[in-house]
Amino acid sequence: MNAPVRRDPAATLSAAPMTIDHDAAIAVFAAVAAQHGQEWVPSESRKFGANALRVGGKIYAALTHRRRLLLKLPPTRVVELLAGARAERFESGGRVMRGWITLAPDAADQWLALANEARDFVASEPERRRRSP
Repeated sequence: MNAPVRRDPAATLSAAPMTIDHDAAIAVFAAVAAQHGQEWVPSESRKFGANALRVGGKIYAALTHRRRLLLKLPPTRVVELLAGARAERFESGGRVMRGWITLAPDAADQWLALANEARDFVASEPERRRRSP
């Protein structure tokens, strides 16, 4: 009798075939999560925040379904990174999300440092009051 085959959950993240770039992105994002003391398990969900890291309940970094690093950073830092042409603005539902950028896996050497910046930035943001209904 053959033992059941165990599959790597990272290998089943999307219906699209995994490439080395995708595997590298998952590995680097997992390393970022570990460095920040967070347990992270890849999710197949396309819902915003499904593959996110949080500080104080707020998202500061995530791995997009296209295997790009999503970060929330201060506006001046966003402009700097966009000018360097390694980052792209993040769009959700056809709308550009201010303060959010994405980086491709080929910029993975910067992922940890930028995730640290994003975490510090989001942690220092004042709590927003929610409007009462």
